[in-house]
Parts: sequence; structure tokens; C-alpha cells
Amino acid sequence: MSTMEKTVTVDLPVSTVYDQWTQFETFPQFMEGVEEVRQIDNTHLHWKADILGVTREWDAEIVDQTPDERITWRATDGTTNDGTVSFASDPSGQHTEVTLRLEFEPSGIVEKAGDLTHLIQHRVDGDLERFKDFIESRGLETGGWRGEVKPGDV
Repeated sequence: MSTMEKTVTVDLPVSTVYDQWTQFETFPQFMEGVEEVRQIDNTHLHWKADILGVTREWDAEIVDQTPDERITWRATDGTTNDGTVSFASDPSGQHTEVTLRLEFEPSGIVEKAGDLTHLIQHRVDGDLERFKDFIESRGLETGGWRGEVKPGDV
């Protein structure tokens, strides 16, 4: 399994940044190759993405979610990936450090080659930079969900 991690600083308060991240259906606007994210309920998502020329669909389950702190998920079928996005406010409250950690099991020759050549890490890096641009250019979130999910709730 490969692990990728990237951190960016967003020039907005943590509540704004966190709320935007919970708007999963906006992910195709800043995540390369993501065609659709459909939120089934508070803890389940369906993804469709083009991963290095291969269309993949999978379901994911949010297993831990604490407002303004973190969201952790795991794939339940269709692919092997899990991850955490964490949010930390700076002392001024005007900037937020966003860290995305993704664990991914490449399947097939194309994904394995993309992993070995760091193309997937490059894509993750770009996705987080585009998220930063996406939310900063708006100055406020397009919505938000402030509910909590604790391990064992799902």
C-alpha cells in the first residue's frame, strides 16, 4: 500500500475551510480525474473517477468526523483506499493548515506504474493546491455539515 501526504495553508478560518471540504459533491471542481462524488447519507459516498485513463467507481464510508478537526474515511468496495484530512487553525484564527493523508493500493499495471513514477502523488498534491485556490477565490464555503461521526458509529 502506498501512502501520500500533502499539507497546504489556506488563508481562511478553519470553520470555512472545514465546511467546504464537507461539500463532497464539489470535489470534481478541484480534484483532477474525479468525475462525480455522490453523498448517499451522512457517512456514505459514491465516487467515480478517471485514474490515469482507467475509470473506477467505489463506495467510501466516513468512519470518524469531528468538525474543524478531521474527517477519516475508508473505501468499502471497488478500490482499496483510506485516508484522513485534518484541519488546524493558526493562532490568529485566519489561516488553516490542511493535511491530506491517503493510503492507496494501486491495482492494474497503469495504476502501479503511476504509483512508481509518483504521478499519483503529484495528482494528490495538485488536488490540494486546487482546493486551496477554490475556497480562497470564493472567500466562503458553498455549504457545510457540522455533524460528528465517531469510530464505531457506522
